Amino acid sequence: MSLEVHSLGCRLNLSESEEMRALLREADDLVVINSCAVTSEAVRQTRQAIRRARRARPDARIVVTGCAAEVEREALAAMPEVDGLVANTAKLDPRAWNVPAPSLPQRRAAYTRAFVQVQNGCDHSCTFCVIPQGRGASRSRTIAEALADVAVHHERGVQEVILTGVDLTSWGEDLDGRPHLGDLCAAILERFPELPRLRLSSIDGAEVDPVLFELLASEPRVMPHVHLSLQHGDDLILKRMKRRHSRADAVRLVESLRTRRPELAVGADLMAGFPTEDEAAHAANLSIIAELGIVHGHVFPFSPRPGTPAARMPQVEPALIKRRARELREAVSKERARWLAAQVSRPLWVLAEKDGTGHAENFARVRLPDGTVPGTVLCLTPANVIEGILEA
Repeated sequence: MSLEVHSLGCRLNLSESEEMRALLREADDLVVINSCAVTSEAVRQTRQAIRRARRARPDARIVVTGCAAEVEREALAAMPEVDGLVANTAKLDPRAWNVPAPSLPQRRAAYTRAFVQVQNGCDHSCTFCVIPQGRGASRSRTIAEALADVAVHHERGVQEVILTGVDLTSWGEDLDGRPHLGDLCAAILERFPELPRLRLSSIDGAEVDPVLFELLASEPRVMPHVHLSLQHGDDLILKRMKRRHSRADAVRLVESLRTRRPELAVGADLMAGFPTEDEAAHAANLSIIAELGIVHGHVFPFSPRPGTPAARMPQVEPALIKRRARELREAVSKERARWLAAQVSRPLWVLAEKDGTGHAENFARVRLPDGTVPGTVLCLTPANVIEGILEA
């Protein structure tokens, strides 16, 4: 049977999984699990995926890569279903898979949107995060390398490029001249004037440079949508996390962007139940959802990760963490419902996907008219909202 690649976790993993599919396209009877280790739940899902793969493909070779293959290496290697592991840093290296370099593809499959990895790894030391153990030090692709990757997708007719990375806004710190992410975005827009849409994955508000701010605030081809690696709304918890921003910093950034671009949609990562979080800190976490207008929320409960300082801090009761995570999700859902209602009767430019829906500039999901060709960008005016999807 043919190759299967299963991706868990972040958008960077999705991008890398596509590259592995191209790299290993001639492999037979191989199942690759591109794993995640950001939380204990992610590791549990990785183990489940491995077991499902073995049940579905009893005769296939199952190889695990990704962050869990580093952080949980011994435990995963001991699973009887696992035939091998490939280091996360080597997963795109043909030598790790015994694939000859000449067989590497020159073109990838066409998609309506394309994730382009421009950065990997992280040099920061957030007290809860295990990702530096799984991804290593921060490293950036050069502008020339990024432009070459975008060119491949552009030639295939992709209408939207999404830049991805573990710590995307640290891009360029290890390159000659120390360029910033804004410089890379400007170079892409200049090199590909016919590319209609450029979007960013998660960004750290503390690292938004002046050029990037200006593009987010005023450039029509840069989508009016930011997803902040926020984590929390309480200053003391942010300090204990070793984040580099305060609540006021996040509020100031969003307010400044919205002053220039009122239609900006905000997403954010928010953690429930970080060690020492009391009810007052949780209340601050809840209140920042409405203050920033967070409509694309990724809420996740804290779970202690091996070797991190947060794992040694006084822990919050699991039942309390679960309750607080539910309250955060409910607050995001309320804010999102209000925001979606405000999109009704407003013309939106929607990129058609293959599932009968598409995404507007602000990443709102919109139902498409029957027969819409995937990859088309069309103007739709929603008339109502049904089950969280705008309907024209």
